[in-house]
Amino acid sequence: MIDVQRTTFGLALRGELDAATAIRLDDSVKEAVIDTEGAFVLDLSELTFMDSSGVGALLRARSLLGREERQLAVVCPPGPVRRVLGLIGVADLFAFFDTRADAERALVI
Repeated sequence: MIDVQRTTFGLALRGELDAATAIRLDDSVKEAVIDTEGAFVLDLSELTFMDSSGVGALLRARSLLGREERQLAVVCPPGPVRRVLGLIGVADLFAFFDTRADAERALVI
């Protein structure tokens, strides 16, 4: 189960991002990209689990924002979700921040 909330500059996720919920993230990112401008913050700080399907959804979000020439910041403090991204070898593709406030301050919004 995943809960996706709109925030001022993007989306915040809570719960598990896996094969059953990755499509919800895909859809939510597409809607949010249409409705927003500038940098985009994806807050993963309240995810409790993420599998390879979730990683794929994050990569698709990054790709979509890249086509729009928009910055992406990922709020993902050290822990299990960040460890998954590191183990798969994609951590270097994302700009990580420990808090949403840190991400918002660092980006050109």
